[in-house]
Amino acid sequence: MATIFQGLVAVTPSSISNSIGSFLSYRRSLSERKASIFVVRSDARVSQARSTGARKNELLITNAVSTKENSSAASSSSKPGHELLLFEALREGVEEEMDRDPNVCVMGEDVGHYGGSYKVTKGLATKFGDLRVLDTPIAENSFTGMGIGAAMTGLRPIVEGMNMGFLLLAFNQISNNCGMLHYTSGGQFKIPIVIRGPGGVGRQLGAEHSQRLESYFQSIPGIQMVACSTPYNAKGLMKAAIRSDNPVILFEHVLLYNLKERIPDEEYVLSLEEAEMVRPGEHVTILTYSRMRYHVMQAAKTLVNKGYDPEVIDIRSLKPFDLYTIGNSVKKTHRVLIVEECMRTGGIGASLTASINENFHDYLDAPIVCLSSQDVPTPYAGTLEEWTVVQPAQIVTAVEQLCQ
Repeated sequence: MATIFQGLVAVTPSSISNSIGSFLSYRRSLSERKASIFVVRSDARVSQARSTGARKNELLITNAVSTKENSSAASSSSKPGHELLLFEALREGVEEEMDRDPNVCVMGEDVGHYGGSYKVTKGLATKFGDLRVLDTPIAENSFTGMGIGAAMTGLRPIVEGMNMGFLLLAFNQISNNCGMLHYTSGGQFKIPIVIRGPGGVGRQLGAEHSQRLESYFQSIPGIQMVACSTPYNAKGLMKAAIRSDNPVILFEHVLLYNLKERIPDEEYVLSLEEAEMVRPGEHVTILTYSRMRYHVMQAAKTLVNKGYDPEVIDIRSLKPFDLYTIGNSVKKTHRVLIVEECMRTGGIGASLTASINENFHDYLDAPIVCLSSQDVPTPYAGTLEEWTVVQPAQIVTAVEQLCQ
């Protein structure tokens, strides 16, 4: 128990303040910077077109679970499109691609007539048959390797890990085969495979079922990684991953499956390498992804009431990073806060910090601050579990320190 609490004090307001103070002596005058600013926006979502005032008052999702609609959300029922939960959006994306391309298939534990552990593949076995939606034994290394072999022959398999933590059993197949075969075969083989499944800290699922494997897989050459956070980008990223000739790992958060959103009726496919501008701002760039997007937006509401104007970017592409969008934001705000649920040591935030320092160091007026989960096994007790994950109040404190 003592070990857990010792790990919870890695970042304190005083440590942030001290590091900022040592850095400010090297700051460059804002007037000296002549870099032009371009803000890349995702124009496919209706919410992207809202005014700043409307954005400040939008309903935020508490602890990344569904809440009641306000009047403006209720009136959206008259807008074009259809409402889906996030797991339904994933299923719709898979179904559309299976209709479009007979080479697309699904394999994993209970993905068939049971419909998957979170019902992402519900109904697909009935429609497409047992060969295209293949139930496998409880043997992650075996069916992941089978999927990679199927991809080598020209199929486009979607491999579901019932829980992302279980895919550690297939780490050899994912690293030595999935990521490297295109190179080691001299380009003779493509590996168009999607590996997906639920992960992240849930609601008292225990340490083994609360894994964040982004940090494990990010160092594997040849693999792309994306993380969905809304029904809209879940479907768009799923379709893009299936169509890609590269192996793609799609990270889904276990607490986001029941988020609801209106998505277009017409077909759309998102870029696997593009971040999403969630909220334009001027004072500080907040980079986040997956469930932490909603913790950041809760904090943003408080920050706006305190007079701050944060810019929030959902990086979505965990490998490679969209340094174009990120860089343009850094050039504008000159301050960066990274908020992630990944572990602090060797996590996505650490890699992102290094990339920003290497490419945009001259534009920073303060050191980059990274808020991450603590380097401890996720406790089963609910109160301790919350302590190990970044909370909105910590985000508010960090921004206040950064903007001093």
